[in-house]
Amino acid sequence: MAVMDYISTRGSAPTLDFRAATLAGLADDGGLYVPARWPQMTADEIRALAGLDYVETAVRVMAPFVAGVLSEDELRGLCKAAYGRFGHDAVTPLVQLDHRHWLLELFHGPTLAFKDVALQLLGQLFETFLRGGETELTIVGATSGDTGSAAIEAVAGRDHIRIFMLHPEGRVSDVQRRQMTTVLAPNVHNIAIDGSFDDAQAMVKRLFGDAEARSRLTLSAVNSINWARLMAQVVYYFYAAVRLGAPERPVAFSVPTGNFGDVFAGYVAAQMGLPIARLVVATNVNDILHRALTSGDYSAGTVTPTATPSMDIQVSSNFERLLFDLSGRDGAAIAGMMAEFDRSRAMTIPADMRAGAQALFSSARIDADGMTLALRWAQERGGQIIDPHSAVGLAAARALEIDGDVPVVTLATAHPAKFRDAVERATGVRPALPPRLGNLFEREERYSKLPGDYDAVKAHILAEAARG
Repeated sequence: MAVMDYISTRGSAPTLDFRAATLAGLADDGGLYVPARWPQMTADEIRALAGLDYVETAVRVMAPFVAGVLSEDELRGLCKAAYGRFGHDAVTPLVQLDHRHWLLELFHGPTLAFKDVALQLLGQLFETFLRGGETELTIVGATSGDTGSAAIEAVAGRDHIRIFMLHPEGRVSDVQRRQMTTVLAPNVHNIAIDGSFDDAQAMVKRLFGDAEARSRLTLSAVNSINWARLMAQVVYYFYAAVRLGAPERPVAFSVPTGNFGDVFAGYVAAQMGLPIARLVVATNVNDILHRALTSGDYSAGTVTPTATPSMDIQVSSNFERLLFDLSGRDGAAIAGMMAEFDRSRAMTIPADMRAGAQALFSSARIDADGMTLALRWAQERGGQIIDPHSAVGLAAARALEIDGDVPVVTLATAHPAKFRDAVERATGVRPALPPRLGNLFEREERYSKLPGDYDAVKAHILAEAARG
C-alpha cells in the first residue's frame, strides 16, 4: 500500500507522513492537514465489511490513511485497545426509531460522547508515536463540552504527554465540566476562561502560531483540527451503512454540527466510495454553517447560549477542509479566503463552491422548540430518550425531504444523562448516569479560572509546562 502523504489546506506547510501530521495537529501555515488523495474502496470491498466487527471494519477503512507508518497488525492492536473499553460490544450500535429513521449511538465510550470513538484511538496513537523518544508533547485544546473530557480521559497519566484544556466558564453542563475537572492526574490542566468556545478556540489557534510558545513547547492538538480524529470518525459511517444495505442501497446521515468535524468525516466516507444519499448539517440557532451552505453567508455573529452547548459555535474550523476540496485543492486561494475571514469575521462562499457542496450536503436550522419536539417524538414514537444535540439532528432529519426509500441515520452524539436538565424539561424523564460514571458529583474538582485574555492564558500554560 502506497505511503499516504498529508498536505495543508493553505498550501505552504511541509508535506508530512501520518505520524508527523498526527503529532503536529495544526499545520505551521495555519492550515489543516488532509490526505494528499482520497483512498478508494470498491463496491466489493464495502460489501465485504458486512460481517465484520467494529475493530476489523476500522482496520479496513483506516489502513490507507496510515500506510507507510503503521502496519495493519499494529493498527489492529491500537483499535482493540481503544475500543475494548466501550460499554457496548457493537461500539456504535444502530437503534431503529421507525420504518426509516435510525439512531447511530456514538456514546458508549468512557465519557459518554461521540468524541470517545476518535480520542480513545488518538491517545493510543500519541503514546505509540512518542514511545522511546525524548519528546514531551503539550496538547492544548478548546472544548465546548465533550472534546475536553474525552481527550483528558484518553491521555490522563500517559508518559511524555501533558494536556491543557480550555472551556468557557458556565457554558458547559455540570456533567461535562466535572468529567474534566475531577481528573486529578498530574499531566492534566483544566482552564475555565471568561468567554465563549469561539474565544477559547481562537486562543488555541493563536498559540499554535506563536513563535515563542512553539520554541518552548512541542505543541499538538486533539480538537478535530487533528486529522487522526476525523479519520477515526469515518469508520462509523461505513459500519452503519453496510448494516442498512450499502453498497446496494444509499444511506442518508443527519449530523448535529458545530465545528464541522463529524459531518466532514461523512464527506470523506463519500469520497472513498460509500453511497451516501445526503449529509444533513443540523445546526441550532448558531447557524453559520446553515447560512453558508444555503446562501453563501459565512459570517460570525455573537454566540447564543442554548441547551445544546457543544453546538454553540460561530466559527467552524473544519469547514476549511471542505472549502479546500471545493476550490480544486487550491491552497493559495484558501489561505486568501481564511485571511479575509480572520480580518473581517465574514466571507462569501462563491456560487460554484456552494453548488459543489449542495450536491451532497443539505442543512437545517433547528430552534429550541424544534429540538423539544424531536425529544418528545423520539420518546413517544421511537421509544428512546435522547440528548438535545441528537434531537437537533433528528429534527433536521425529519424536516428535510429525502427519497422515501433511503434510510436516514441520525448521529446520537451524547448520552442523555450529560444534559439531564434539558432532557427532563422536554420529556419529564431525568436520565440517570450509567453506573460506570460512579460518584461523579462527589469527586474533588481542580481547575484554574482565567480571564478571556490570550496573554494571561499563554503565560499560565508556559509557567505550568515549565514546572514539568
